[in-house]
Amino acid sequence: MEAFAKKKGKEGTRGTTLIAKENVETLTFYRNMIMGANGIYFAMMTLLGRHYFTFEITMFVLSALVYIFSFQFMRSMGNPKTADNGQILDPGVDLNMEGGLAEHAKDLIILTSGSQILSLVWHWLWLLLLLAPIRVSYMLWTSVIAPWIFQPAEEEEVNDKKQRKMERKMKRAMR
Repeated sequence: MEAFAKKKGKEGTRGTTLIAKENVETLTFYRNMIMGANGIYFAMMTLLGRHYFTFEITMFVLSALVYIFSFQFMRSMGNPKTADNGQILDPGVDLNMEGGLAEHAKDLIILTSGSQILSLVWHWLWLLLLLAPIRVSYMLWTSVIAPWIFQPAEEEEVNDKKQRKMERKMKRAMR
């Protein structure tokens, strides 16, 4: 139980080589997930003797575009810059950082591969991909639009003299 307890104190900084190594491992994992989902999809479609109708082809092309965009985005973010002697100058963005853009790209790959595998059960499960724009809309609403619309109006700064004068007027009006 102590292993799951949250550590107290400051979290240590991670070195550039560790970040670069973890980025390579993360990219390898998600590349394997993409290849595995596509391999399982084509193998099962062939073994089950299903026909590739327009809907399946369209959804596969859409998922391929999502895979390519997300993976290339993560690869460009986590690409380390090295010197001529092989020393790492900049490890790139940490792909395992919580709350970063890479986390959303990883979620998109997971959603796409999950809906691709689940579409083998029933081809309308491809529509699970609609969860991505729904999530984007929700995040946009909660972090940008709603705070902008519902922010309280700015109050005028009133100096002490004006404040006392207004209080006296209020007291007189209350009498």
